[in-house]
This record gives sequence, structure tokens and C-alpha cells, in this order.
Amino acid sequence: MRFLRLLSLLAVCLLIPAAYGADKNLRVYFIDVEGGQSTLFISPSGQSLLVDTGWPDNNFRDADRIVAVAKQAGLDHLDFVLITHFHDDHVGGVPQLTERIPVTTFLDHGVNRELTPEVGVLYDAYKKVLATGKYKNIQPKPGDKLPIQGFEATVISADGKLIEKPLVAGGQANGYCKASEVRAADQTENARSLGIQINFGKLRLLDLGDLTWDKEMELMCPTDRLGPMDIYIVSHHGWLQSSSPALVDALHARVAIMDNGAKKGGSTPTLKTIKAAPGLETLWQLHYSIEGGDENNTAAEYIANITKEKDADPANYLELIASPSGSFDVYNSRTKATKHYAAK
Repeated sequence: MRFLRLLSLLAVCLLIPAAYGADKNLRVYFIDVEGGQSTLFISPSGQSLLVDTGWPDNNFRDADRIVAVAKQAGLDHLDFVLITHFHDDHVGGVPQLTERIPVTTFLDHGVNRELTPEVGVLYDAYKKVLATGKYKNIQPKPGDKLPIQGFEATVISADGKLIEKPLVAGGQANGYCKASEVRAADQTENARSLGIQINFGKLRLLDLGDLTWDKEMELMCPTDRLGPMDIYIVSHHGWLQSSSPALVDALHARVAIMDNGAKKGGSTPTLKTIKAAPGLETLWQLHYSIEGGDENNTAAEYIANITKEKDADPANYLELIASPSGSFDVYNSRTKATKHYAAK
């Protein structure tokens, strides 16, 4: 009888999911919220960080998609939800999400700076959720480390401000600045995006939310404050208001992952910039970009949702599985195929 109990205990241990620390890898899920952002990080410690929540309305479409992926990953709550900025495709899903899954802490850049009625309504809905008193709320500043266990997340941008000192791998003169035109300062919430850089062992990943071209130039010129990255989560869904050569080319990213929609993001100029970036091995996209067409989209095997009409897709996701050694895999839930990237 005692032997049977030991066998039973062993079986339970073998079934413990990554969310409970059995997995030594970092897992990142790129969830299809139709051209918004929702990226779920799960550390080896089992802690979770969700970056943005997708759109409001749509009968809980985005909240249900996020929760489905979270549960598949073994989560019953979200430790941290980071709101990059207060536009509808990023903060809009908060009220519905909190009805579907418990959240411990929200992170944001502070107060809303875009005083338009549309953004004001979204911000008020978010503040109403916080006002329930159920959640912790943190406003980190550039240079701060997020209080998450299992990987190091450094705040690069927040509320229009940027890190003052280069990261350890940064600090070099940026020769790609001359290839980037100078643009006027963006006055929207996009320029206020709460952006982070993640170190996991030897792996380096960048997610700047919707940080705009002018802020990229300020961050990267004349000195590159970031240094090279393995993975670039393409800013602004691949829209042409972001992803300047001064940023994209200087990163020398091996992989770029674009959370575009069929008709949102995936601008032709940005697709061309990303695909021509030095060192790029693969561009992955959540959707086929109708604007980009066959000539400019990445190969079909690297697209999660290949349908060419908005809202006609089955919400396929991409998953990044990263090892501390610097090797990583990207899994496409549409094709059920995985591409491996050896450590460098």
C-alpha cells in the first residue's frame, strides 16, 4: 500500500505544470486580440506577467482568449498585468479580464496624458477597476526593475521618459541613426508607453509597447542605449509610426514577433524595414497583413492566422519557449510546428 502511495505521489509530481515551477524555461504567449496587444510571460518560478489586455466590448472575446491561454499554461490567476498605455487596444480589456480571472497587481505609467473623450472613457473604466481596492497598483519609472521572480525586467520607457544610462550591452555610437528621418514629437498616449527589456539568462528581449518613432530616436541616437537583442516584439503592431531603422537595425534581433491584425498594423514600410534588418533570421506575425500582401508578409509558416479577413480567424497564438542558455523555440499553434534557434 505504501509503495502504491509513493507511485501516486510520483505521478502527481510529474504532472505539475510549468506555472508551478517544474519548467526551467521562460514561456511567452503572443495572444491574438485582433491587432491589439496581449503578451503573457510565465517565468520558471511560476509567476506571470501579462502585457496589455486587448480591446473592450466584443462580448468578452479578448478576455476569453487570454484566459484560455492562461489556463492552458496552468495558471489560475495573473500576478502582474502591465498596461503600456491607455488606448483601447491595450487597456480596453481590463474590466472584462478581471471578471474572468483574478489579478494581483496592475502596473502602468501613471495618469492619462491624452485628454480626448475616447481615451478618457477607457482610462476612467480602468481607474474604476483599481478603485475597488482589490488590486495593488505600481507606477515604475525608467531604470526600475519589475518585482517579478524568474527573469529581470527593466523599465526602458514610461510616461514619455526614457532610461538615462545605457544598459550593460548598450552605450555605443549608433551608425543607423542617419538612415532614420526626424519626425515631429507624438502627442498621444503612444509616446507615453511603458516599455520593458527582459533578460533571461543569456536571452534578451525588448517590448516597448506603442512607443513612437520620435521616442525611438531619442532613445537610440546618437548613442544606442539598449544594445543587441535576441527578440524584438515589434512596436505598435508593426504600424509605420514606429520601428525606425535607428531602433530596428541597431537591435540586430534574430527574431521579430509582430502582434498585428489583418487590417491593423503590419504596414508595408515596417514589414520591409523588419525583413531587411541586420541579423534577422525570422519575422513572425500573428496575422497576415492585407496591406502588406504576399510580397511583404513573412512566409506563411511563420504566420499564426493566415485568413485575410478581420475577425475570421480561429485565434491562433505564437509561443516562445526560451532557455537560460540563450537557445529558444517558437511554436505556431496554427501549423503545430516549432522552429528552433540555437544559442549564440
